Amino acid sequence: MKGLIKAIEPASAAAAAGLRPTDALLAINGHSLRDVIDAQFYSAESELCFTLERDAQALTLKAHREFGQALGIEFEHPTFDIDIRRCNNLCPFCFVLQNAPKMRRTLYIKDDDYRYSFLFGHYVTLTNLKQEDWDRLAEQRLSPLYVSVHCTDVEVRRKCLRNATAPDVMQQLRWLADHGIEMHTQLVITPGINDGAWVERSVRELSALYPHVLTATVVPVGLSKHHKYGHRPHTSAECAEMLDQVQAWQAEFQRTLGSRFVWATDEWYLVGKRPLPTKGHYEGHRLFENGMGMVRAFLDEWRRVKNLELKAEREKWPHFQFSAATLVTAPLFAPTLQKAAKEFTKLTGVPTRVVTVTNQKLGESITVAGLMMAQDVIDQITRDNAALQANDPAQFAVFTAPSSILILPRITFDHPDGIALDDISPMQVAQALRQPLALADWMGDVVDALNGNNKLTFNPNTPDLSVPVVREGGWAVEKYL
Repeated sequence: MKGLIKAIEPASAAAAAGLRPTDALLAINGHSLRDVIDAQFYSAESELCFTLERDAQALTLKAHREFGQALGIEFEHPTFDIDIRRCNNLCPFCFVLQNAPKMRRTLYIKDDDYRYSFLFGHYVTLTNLKQEDWDRLAEQRLSPLYVSVHCTDVEVRRKCLRNATAPDVMQQLRWLADHGIEMHTQLVITPGINDGAWVERSVRELSALYPHVLTATVVPVGLSKHHKYGHRPHTSAECAEMLDQVQAWQAEFQRTLGSRFVWATDEWYLVGKRPLPTKGHYEGHRLFENGMGMVRAFLDEWRRVKNLELKAEREKWPHFQFSAATLVTAPLFAPTLQKAAKEFTKLTGVPTRVVTVTNQKLGESITVAGLMMAQDVIDQITRDNAALQANDPAQFAVFTAPSSILILPRITFDHPDGIALDDISPMQVAQALRQPLALADWMGDVVDALNGNNKLTFNPNTPDLSVPVVREGGWAVEKYL
C-alpha cells in the first residue's frame, strides 16, 4: 500500500532523508506499510531506508535517526487503504441505527476499527478481528486498546450487540492481557438488558484482569427518537442508584487493587443530580472520548480562569472587543454553563446569557452538545430573541447588538469541513443570525472571544476562516472516507 505524505516536520528523520509532501511511502527498512502504525513500528531504528514513489518514479532515501528524534511524517490518511473496518454488530443503542433519515452518507457507516482504538482511543468490540489482526496485536503490542464490553456474559453481550456469533470477550481480554496489552473497557448500560446483577458480574470479572484491564467505565444508554427497539433511558433515580453502587465498588477496589478501577461517566452525575468528583478521583485517566471527566475539567479550568486570568486582566475589561455574549449549549450541560455564566457576568460586568438548544432532529432525549444541530441553534436563538424583544426590549438590544457575540461549542462542528451534523457551518449560523460567532471548549476560550483573540471566530461580514475546527481523533469515519 502507499502512504501519501501530507507534511514533513522540520529537523525530523524524514526531513533529513529528503522526503517531501505528496511523496507516496511504500516501505521502511524493507517492510511494506499498511498504515501509520506500521510506519511508526518499523522506523524505530537508528538507520532508516525509505522506499517511495515521487512523480511516478521509484526512489530510495536514507537517514540516520538520532535517539528521541521524531520520524516527522504526517500522512493524508492514517490507514493507507482509506478503509475503516466496518462493524458487524447491530447494537440497539448504536447511533448509526438511530440516526435521522436523509443525512449525509458517511453518518450511516458503522466503524469498529482496532487501529483507531489504538491511535485515537475509540472504543471497539473486537468482534470483527481476523487472525492476522491478532498476530499483529501480539507482534506490535498495540497498547492501550479501548474495548466496548457491555457485559462479560456471552449470551447477554450477544443481546447487547445483536450478534448471535459474537465471541467470548473475556477470552479475548485474557489473550490481550497474556500478550502484555493494556485495555480500557466500557459498559453501556441499557435498562432491562445488561443492568442490575449483570453490571456487578461484569465489573468484578473485569477487575480480575487488573492491571491489564486498567479501567471499566459505566455509560448510560443514549436513545434518539428514531430508536426502534422499545428501550428507554435511565431515570434520575436510577442514575443516582448507579452512582451509589459505583462508589461502593470504588471503595472496595481501592482497598484490594489500589485503584478505584470502575468509573461512571459525567451523565450519571448530571442526570442523577449528584456533585461531580474532584480531578484526583480519576487517577489521571483522561477518558473524554467516553464522556468521563470532561465536566470536571471544565469546572477546574473555569476556576483557574476566575482566579488567575480574569483577576490579572481586570484593567482590560472595559476594553473587551465585544460587550455581551450568548453562550449556546445542549440541555445536559446547560445548568453547569448557566452557573459559570452568572459568575462570569458578576466578575466582569459583561452581560452573558445561556441559550439551551433542544435537539429536534434526533429528539429531546439527545441532550449532548456533540450531537447538536446547527439549524436548531438558529431556530432557538431566533425564538429567544423574539421573546426578549417582546418582553424585555433593553435586553434584546444588548444581546443582538453588533458588539454582542454568539459562542457555540466547538465540538458541535468537530468535522474536517467544520460543519455540524446537519451540514451547516459556523459561518452560516453567523450569517443567518447576523452576529459574530466564536467556537469554544472552555471558559478561557470565551474570554479570548470577548478580547478578539479566539482564532475560531466567524464574522458574517468577512470571508470564512481557514483555521481547522476538527481535533485529532474526532469524527474518524468522516475524516477518512
